[in-house]
Amino acid sequence: MTPVPPLVTLHVWRVPRRAVGRAFVRMAADPRRLRRLPGVRFGKLLGTGTGKGFGPGDADLTRYAALVAWDDAGGGDLGRVGAAWDAIAASAARADLRPLTSRGRWSGAAPFGDPSTQKPSRGDGPVLALTRARLRPAKALTFWTAVPPVARELAAAPGLLARFGLGEAPVGWQGTVSVWRDATDLTRFAYRQPEHRAVIARTAAVDWYAEDLFARFAVLGISGDRAVLGWREGER
Repeated sequence: MTPVPPLVTLHVWRVPRRAVGRAFVRMAADPRRLRRLPGVRFGKLLGTGTGKGFGPGDADLTRYAALVAWDDAGGGDLGRVGAAWDAIAASAARADLRPLTSRGRWSGAAPFGDPSTQKPSRGDGPVLALTRARLRPAKALTFWTAVPPVARELAAAPGLLARFGLGEAPVGWQGTVSVWRDATDLTRFAYRQPEHRAVIARTAAVDWYAEDLFARFAVLGISGDRAVLGWREGER
């Protein structure tokens, strides 16, 4: 069984449009370098989207992210990989996270282990939800058709602090990040909003995903420019 990482970090960079070409170079060169950093158990370099939909039309070419699971609670230093991104970024943010729940696979791995085997942590404070899926090509169109109503519900959900889309490729490899004021607000959206419940109910029947992962994390801290995370105005 994969052990639960003591620390997961989410790094997000906003680059100016004049640096998008350099960002593409970094996206090609850095995934392997990221995984080879000392202490990295699992690492993904990701493109992002607005979170309002999925597919190429939702891509945000000026924002990029790295999601990293560490062997040590003192991890988080991206070294030369992080320095290269900081050099081209106009702004950046970092969230330090502790896994609370995780189910599913990502690239054949369970990167966050099984947090249910650990002593339950307190449920107060902000939480981050991560969804990630690799769509079956034949089912992509029906999935994209089902998503917009859920995205509209999410945008208006009480307790939502921030959201954006993420993915390893513009088509078929995609997910979402959302930050919530507390676990109660996240649970209320996940299981009580009608459009979201309808999509959950359809998932097993339609078999959209070739692989998927759903995880929740306690937010230990956020540093940098929260606007890079899509932070709602007026929220702290």
